[in-house]
Amino acid sequence: MNRYPIWKYLILVAALAIGVIYSMPNLYEPDPAIQVSGESSTLILGDSELTSVTEALAAKDVSVISAAVINNKLMIRLNNRDQQLIAKRITQDTLGLENYVVALNLAPTTPNWLRSFGAGPLKLGLDLSGGVHFLMEVDTAAAIDTRLRSSVSNYKTLLRKDKIRGTIQLEEGVVTGRFKTEELRDDASSLAFKEMPEMSRRKFTDGNVFVLELKLGEQAIINLEDEAVAQNLITLRNRVNELGVSEPLVQRQGRNRVVVELPGVQDTATAKRILGKTANLEFRLEASVDAGSFNREQFDYEDRSVQLERDIIVTGESVSGARSGFDENSQPQVSIDLDADGGKMMHRVTRHAVKRKMGVLFIERKTRKAGNVVNDDGELEAVYERYDQRRVINLATIQSPLGASFRITGIDSAAEASELALLLRAGALAAPMEFVEERTIGPSLGAENIALGVKSVVIGLALVVFFMVVFYKVFGIAANLALAMNLLLIIAIMSMLSATLTLPGIAGIVLTVGMAVDANVLIFSRVREELKNCLSPQMSINTGFDRAFLTILDANITTLIAAVILYAVGTGPIKGFAITLSIGILTSMFTAIMGTRALVNIAYGGRSVKKLLI
Repeated sequence: MNRYPIWKYLILVAALAIGVIYSMPNLYEPDPAIQVSGESSTLILGDSELTSVTEALAAKDVSVISAAVINNKLMIRLNNRDQQLIAKRITQDTLGLENYVVALNLAPTTPNWLRSFGAGPLKLGLDLSGGVHFLMEVDTAAAIDTRLRSSVSNYKTLLRKDKIRGTIQLEEGVVTGRFKTEELRDDASSLAFKEMPEMSRRKFTDGNVFVLELKLGEQAIINLEDEAVAQNLITLRNRVNELGVSEPLVQRQGRNRVVVELPGVQDTATAKRILGKTANLEFRLEASVDAGSFNREQFDYEDRSVQLERDIIVTGESVSGARSGFDENSQPQVSIDLDADGGKMMHRVTRHAVKRKMGVLFIERKTRKAGNVVNDDGELEAVYERYDQRRVINLATIQSPLGASFRITGIDSAAEASELALLLRAGALAAPMEFVEERTIGPSLGAENIALGVKSVVIGLALVVFFMVVFYKVFGIAANLALAMNLLLIIAIMSMLSATLTLPGIAGIVLTVGMAVDANVLIFSRVREELKNCLSPQMSINTGFDRAFLTILDANITTLIAAVILYAVGTGPIKGFAITLSIGILTSMFTAIMGTRALVNIAYGGRSVKKLLI
């Protein structure tokens, strides 16, 4: 009577082993580090870059724990965080920023034998361990210029449609139209008022030419700047989601700055490259041979130059979906889906351009060295500038009118295609952005508050342990051991799922501890009742566990439903609380029912017992 099956003991041993292995990485503190990756996914980093950086750091007395090339990235571990910014500046000056991205990092120190099991440390939120902080500035002037160029392109299309002949130029934010007659100018002015009401109009005569001057007003400029920053906020949040970062902070600061804080990011160089990369596309027709100089632009394409029309068909802002893959020749490609307006515009233009060539212009904001200046310490320091690199990545003949779905080829590698698809899928930046500040940050709640939170957990856990031992004796010891296993499994499962633990998550764990103990209290109270009903000790154990099961199941299922609802409708800290509570409910049922039962049976099962210490 009251024998526990061997297979259940084996399940418990396996669960305990998994819990130990996947929770152990949390015992190892990460090292402060800097990480270097290529500006492009196709750039290969090797020993030459590693040697250059380590020698430069050694010359400046920066202590390096280790340096290695890992997954085509340089990982340089340092002794303390105070040296991170110094090491970053030295690395940037050594390699330059034209082709490399240098970022701060916290490198894990998990032993290789644990990594071989796929074990890694639990991600902690900004409120518990800090993370990486970026302060980014939006180039609103570039946003206004882009909007003006797009508006002018549409305006010229409408002028041609209404047969209003003249020349339209955009210079330094001012749109200037020149017409042969006053009537044509007035018609153009009326059309501008209808299509671009935000622009002020001024008419004057220059000799025999009737001139119309269009210019954005002060309020219109402010509105465009606000739109650009708002669009960039949305795009940055989408890019952070593509990176898979849990509970990030992306918010506006001031007129044209954005703060991005990422907890638990291990590949900060890639995160920095993806966040700051201004990758956009413009689709334009190839310029005809007799096109005027004002209507065409020259760009590099492979080993030659090509002429494209200045008029833009659609831009990356019209892209609603993007997927990387391979074409029939096994070459990288990106399949693109346009939104409704973009698809209509693409079809309207290409149906009249069959057999003409269309170019895909790739626009990217990059950094280059502009020179050196003498800093406050009397040393030469590199100065960098941002510039726009425009190149044609594809030039193909239009075989039939295009719609909302098509593909682009001519991409250098599968990695570049995947990155381009990610950027387009996340949304185009309305304006270029540059990193003004970067640092690793400490816990947002402060070390003292965190210490008090942990202290409260420890005190609460100690009181629970004491209560169980005093009131339930041997059974209480079994419940406490099962409770320890429960906490171990929660940490292990959260580590396996790459979940982020925040202070609200710790509150969920504390609540789980109480629920786990509550389940054992129900079981032990039931065992006591069966003893009072004059059942034998072994029958009391068996009946107590069996009859308390349904009560425990009902109570935990209702709490689990509430946790699922919290996760579905909540955000941020609420989701963190719901995740830990859900995991804790499942593990507490497992440990309270199977774990405690196994420990009690080890003490009493399978033999004659006259009295239970309960």
